[in-house]
Amino acid sequence: MRGLIVTLFAILISLQNIIAQNTSDGNSATNDWFLLDSKHDKVEGTSTEKAYNSILKNKKSTTVLVAVIDSGVDIYHEDLADIIWVNEDEIPGNGIDDDDNGYVDDINGWNFLGGEKGNVHFETYEYARIYQLLDKKYGIDSISSDTINNSEYLLYKEVKDLYNKEYAEAVENLDYFKQLDYNYNVYSSLLKRKLNQDTLALENILALADEDSSVYNAKRFMKIVNQYYGSVDNIFAEAVELYEEQLKNLDLDADYRSVVGDDLTNLTEVGYGNNDVLGPDPSHGTHVSGIIGAIRTNDIGIKGIADNVRIMPIRAVPDGDERDKDVANAIFYAVDNGAQIINMSFGKQYSLNKHLVDSAALYAEKNGVLIVHGAGNEETSIDSVTHYPSRILTNGDEITTWIEVGASASKTNKDFASDFSNYGKKGVDLFAPGVGIYSTTPDNTYEEFDGTSMAAPMVTGVAALLKSYYPELTPKELKEIILASVVSHGKRKVYLPGTSELISFSELSNTGGVVNTYEAVKMAEEYVSDKTKIDILK
Repeated sequence: MRGLIVTLFAILISLQNIIAQNTSDGNSATNDWFLLDSKHDKVEGTSTEKAYNSILKNKKSTTVLVAVIDSGVDIYHEDLADIIWVNEDEIPGNGIDDDDNGYVDDINGWNFLGGEKGNVHFETYEYARIYQLLDKKYGIDSISSDTINNSEYLLYKEVKDLYNKEYAEAVENLDYFKQLDYNYNVYSSLLKRKLNQDTLALENILALADEDSSVYNAKRFMKIVNQYYGSVDNIFAEAVELYEEQLKNLDLDADYRSVVGDDLTNLTEVGYGNNDVLGPDPSHGTHVSGIIGAIRTNDIGIKGIADNVRIMPIRAVPDGDERDKDVANAIFYAVDNGAQIINMSFGKQYSLNKHLVDSAALYAEKNGVLIVHGAGNEETSIDSVTHYPSRILTNGDEITTWIEVGASASKTNKDFASDFSNYGKKGVDLFAPGVGIYSTTPDNTYEEFDGTSMAAPMVTGVAALLKSYYPELTPKELKEIILASVVSHGKRKVYLPGTSELISFSELSNTGGVVNTYEAVKMAEEYVSDKTKIDILK
């Protein structure tokens, strides 16, 4: 029994870290806290409602087109259906590229992860793909002395070690959780029979007499579960599913991509994919879209930040690591079809063909399109460890119309910077609400998600709102106003994400602040009304 207790302790701690990525920290006051104001509502939201109720009241706006490059979007959701982009130059279902943009029947956007035979759901991690590619070259018995110091060989060794480590841990953890899930099912069935109840509460479990060793063991098991997780609900099945999915992402023999029918060796290929912008699981992209622009006037669900947008869904993010070819094509598609802002709530540790995304981002910059990107959830400094895609080009130059976003919480305690967010004094521009964010999910549902994936669309929403009410603003001006108008928390002491070390919030981004709609609108109003364009941003 001691072995079970010790093992369970370690596993539950690990499980809490996994579950924390998908659950709220419980500090949000209401479902719409991210729209509220710190002084009036006592939560560190974006002051969006304050902006609408004051400066923007009775002010006219123009429609802004926002591309959401993501896992897919439920375009039929009750809170999104009326704001989904419609390509009016395309005739639905005729199998012809009516607008001659290279994509047939792209009525609402495009899916670069699909083909005639279906859609990609799972995909391998990029480091696994790099390992598989280079192993053909370096996975041999003898390596020359010249090769040992070759940068490509060093990359091979790095990804090989990472792959072997991640694979071994996934297999081990899956075995652990399968056993714990089995034990839970056995013990919970026993306790439900003994209590004659369909649900379990710890107080009822502990009140049972230890009539035999099976009841005693069941009680001990549930007590430990409650002690380290705070619940006796079945938490192990989800962990089993997570590790099973991780092993799919690590499966070097899997052929997930064949349904697309493209040539992966042809990095300049365009026109592949299909028009299914939902895909197998549009949860993430639907949640992101709701934050940006869920309908504010229908009295259902939630209110998005921007009140006059159209969402262009572009599917390029699978369950696993996105491919640079797809991301680049998604950016080109967004720009060529009129998107003014692009939201990218995804990322990875390695990038095999970064130059492709660099070219696309430069194209967006040249054509006046703002890119907003989530900094990532690895609790890492992106100043020292690159998180892809990155606005820093391979030649060291930087995309000037790119905003990098970290995730903050609703209360200004030591946990104000989320414990998962990436950060960087140079690499991250600002933070935005990203903990306990309630938004749209498929089939007319709503859920709370955590992540810089939620923080990025907060900033995208603010940018879209500014562009809507002040259409003369350029992408660079939008970025400057958003960054200059943050609410500063620079001197506030917070935990460095993933640690118990206290640092100043100012060390986590170059502004030391959190996005604020009201302050951004106030600054934009002053800026555009000054015909001489005196630089109020300095």
